Amino acid sequence: MPTPNSSASSAKGFRRAVSELDSKQVEALMSPRFIGRRQSLIEDARKEREAAAAATDAAESTEMIVFEEKDGRAILNLFFMLKGAKSSSLSRAFKVFETFEAKIHHLETRPSKKPREGASELEYFVRCEVHSSDLTTFISSIKRVSEDVRSTKEDKLHWFPRKISELDKCHHLVTKFDPDLDLDHPGYSDQAYRQHVPNICAAQKEVYTTLKSLYPTHACKEHLEAFYLLEKFCGYNENNIPQLEDVSRFLKERTGFQVRPVAGLLSARDFLASLAFRVFQCTQYIRHASSPMHSPEPDCCHELLGHVPMLADKTFAQFSQDIGLASLGATDEEIEKLSTLYWFTVEFGLCKQNGIIKAYGAGLLSSYGELIHSLSDEPEVRDFDPDAAAVQPYQDQSYQPVYFVSESFSDAKTKLRSYAARIRRPFSVKYDPYTHSIELLDNPQKIHRSLENVRDELHALIDALNVIN
Repeated sequence: MPTPNSSASSAKGFRRAVSELDSKQVEALMSPRFIGRRQSLIEDARKEREAAAAATDAAESTEMIVFEEKDGRAILNLFFMLKGAKSSSLSRAFKVFETFEAKIHHLETRPSKKPREGASELEYFVRCEVHSSDLTTFISSIKRVSEDVRSTKEDKLHWFPRKISELDKCHHLVTKFDPDLDLDHPGYSDQAYRQHVPNICAAQKEVYTTLKSLYPTHACKEHLEAFYLLEKFCGYNENNIPQLEDVSRFLKERTGFQVRPVAGLLSARDFLASLAFRVFQCTQYIRHASSPMHSPEPDCCHELLGHVPMLADKTFAQFSQDIGLASLGATDEEIEKLSTLYWFTVEFGLCKQNGIIKAYGAGLLSSYGELIHSLSDEPEVRDFDPDAAAVQPYQDQSYQPVYFVSESFSDAKTKLRSYAARIRRPFSVKYDPYTHSIELLDNPQKIHRSLENVRDELHALIDALNVIN
């Protein structure tokens, strides 16, 4: 459940530590004081990018040969195909490496992206080094026994999970707000709370009833519809914290999403990768009773009140998964942009319904103070444009001065897919819901097989139309 006042999903872990008003008095409820968030998801993604960015040695080229030079040695990434499929062709190619005393660092074969008649269907990639003075002759010799010889910088792609079971490897915690260690934690001096038996009733009741009173006038219809069902079937009420297992079962039946408990805030890359599998990483922390309207990081209120109802809508669920799919193998720079895009949509998005602006972002729907602020005349509201939202400066120490409003979830989904299609990757990805795996579309054969599956589904729909008619 999103936290009431702070709608911030820490950039580091990628959800919003919703900070709310101070709520000691009724006056505080009417004029909430914003308490700064711990750290936002975009800032975390930016730090990841800076930490991962290694200065590449300047590549020099001689006659279109791309290589690095170090201590009189040329280090290069070489691609080539064999002339014919005979084993002797491979022997001749590697005889050249032996002749020039080339040191091979890495060797692998890949399916050729442009197979030719009479040539091998495999492409060879070799990272090697030779004496700089021999480089031109070495390349010429390789070209005499091989085809399509080229040297280039090897694009280094970040690892990403291909199977849902590999999400176990997406466990890079950015922070864990620990009441045993953090002096700023409101439960630091509460021994019962630190033993995981907190008195949560008063805090949760205040959060739940306050936000629920605002939903009819401020929340989008998709949230209202799902919230009603969650109260009916999953034990949502002011006196109970729903079990994640029940919530996960509800979501899976509605949209295929499932909730996965996590010990703290995940890195932006790991959190987004989980969305690609329709898995929502959910914190289990619950705010302390002394601070019902503020949480320094995303807690159960933020997750269960803000995120879960929206993930029960099919179009919004697809929108969330599309952001996750776009992140797989993306550069650190693109991860930062996708994190920012997530911030201004899934966390703080607005939409139009019957000509009236409503909130759908989890950070807003779990934040009493910012929910009111977002729909007031104070902030600037702009039409949703992924290119603009992806680079828009954000606030995690105060309410957002700018929000983006979508015409509809379908329109937002279409715009997002157009944006994602321009992210430069040497492949595309497709989620297989039957095997819960990511299919890499990096050659025509795979795309053709995928199209066959689409044709089968289209035939089924055509048959259904014929039956109706």
